[in-house]
This record gives sequence, structure tokens and C-alpha cells, in this order.
Amino acid sequence: LDLNAQMRGMLLGAVIIVVLGIFDDIYSLRAMFKFVVQIIAALVAVLSGNVIETLSNPNVFSADPYWNLGILAVIWIVAITNAVNLIDGLDGLACGVSTISSMTLLVIALVVSEGNVAILMAALAGGCIGFLPYNMNPAKIFMGDTGSTFLGYILAVVSIQGLFKFYTIISFAVPFLMLGLPIFDTCFAFIRRIAHGQSPMHADRSHVHHRLIDMGFNQKQAVAVLYVISAILGLSAVVLTTSGPVKAMLLLLALCFAGAISARIFLGANGKKNDGEKPDEKGEEK
Repeated sequence: LDLNAQMRGMLLGAVIIVVLGIFDDIYSLRAMFKFVVQIIAALVAVLSGNVIETLSNPNVFSADPYWNLGILAVIWIVAITNAVNLIDGLDGLACGVSTISSMTLLVIALVVSEGNVAILMAALAGGCIGFLPYNMNPAKIFMGDTGSTFLGYILAVVSIQGLFKFYTIISFAVPFLMLGLPIFDTCFAFIRRIAHGQSPMHADRSHVHHRLIDMGFNQKQAVAVLYVISAILGLSAVVLTTSGPVKAMLLLLALCFAGAISARIFLGANGKKNDGEKPDEKGEEK
């Protein structure tokens, strides 16, 4: 593992995130304070060279042919850090989704010969897999904000190192597929809260996992459904990297169609069975 400036910046930022998470789990810190510290941690990584380079530089006299979009990298890191934290509403959900995302990035890193990224993602996936049996419902150990924000931060920074630095639309789309579930859930949560005149940081019970519980799924079933969705998006990201956008889009549509039919059949067969059962639900709301 090459411990270069980018890697050192990422590790230092991760330490800041972990320390913040520990204090937050103990003292329940204010949202604005946490947000500011997360920005500082993101800046540490970005100033160490973890930047998104995707747009051509219009200055023809510049030696750098691409813009270093540091502000965009900061937004990405903070957004993904909080997105993974927000889906940590059911036992095993954030850990499992992070496992799938890290394994997706591991496969892509091996395909494009990114050795450092592959080693990091193998270590992260291994840690998540080892923790997952203790975090599944009924959970014996909870990761708290310390674990979920750490996972989100590492995935965000490593995705910049391994994917955003390639100057193609295909590589730019891969992180959004790989982390599609937490991104989708967070975006719709913010839109929903703003539409209702609430603060975007206001906690509610309308996340995707809560909606699945309300539809009649128990906690294990809801987590399994979201694992499948995350795996479909991850597989599409791998196909997009290795086979091109057309095959990836066809695969994504086919898998979504098959998933929709399966869900419809499952709900039809089990809807009555779940009626009257009290959902086994984790008490946390984010």
C-alpha cells in the first residue's frame, strides 16, 4: 500500500470523523456542529490531493488541462458521509450496503489496475463482513454514528481516488450507481422535508427502509430487499466499467424489471400473512 499524500489525508480525515462520531454517540452533538467538522475532515482529504477532475480547463494558457474541482469533492465527501449515516435505520442495513459498495469498488479497482484502491476496499469489505453477523437483526452490536459516518467517509474519498479521476462520463456515473441507494434515499429525504417546510436535517420516518416496514415487510425482509437493490446497482456499475453504457443500461433495466415482478408476487403472497403483525423495527430514526 503506497502511503502517499492522498492516502495520508484520507486517513487523517477519517480520524477526525471517528472522533466526532464517538462524541456524537455519547453526547448527541448539534447537527450544525457535526456538519462543520465533517466539512473540515473533507477539506483535509481534498487539500491532500483527493479532488475531482472532470471538466476541461477553458484557460488555454494553463499547464493543467483539467479543472481541479475541490469544492465539488468537499460536497461529495460530506454528502456521502451523511447519506450512509441516514440509511443506518435498521439492523445491518448500513453495514451491508457498505459491504456491497466496497466490493463493487474492489472489483472495478482490479479491472482498472488501481492497486491502492483495491487493497483499501478489500480491507473495508473484510471489516464489514466480519462485523455484519453481530449487526444483523437482532443486533448484538451497533455501529452508531461512529461506524456509519466512517464507512461513508472512506467510500466517498476512495471513490474519488479510484473513479472520478478518469475523464469520461462513464467513470463519472459509476460512483452514483455504486452508492445509488444512500444517495437516492438522502436526496428524496431532503426534497420531502423542504417541500413540507421543514429543515433538511429534521429527522422523520419516511426513509426507504421505513416505507418497506410500513408496506408489511419485517425488518429482515426490508434489509434483504435493500441489499438486492444495492447489489443490482453495484453489478450495473461493474458492467458499465467493463462492457460499456449500453449493456449496463440493459442489465439495469432487466434486473429492475425482474425485481419489480418478484416484489409484486411476494407482496401479493405475503400481504395477508403480515397483516396484524407488529413490525420488528429498530428504534432509531434519522
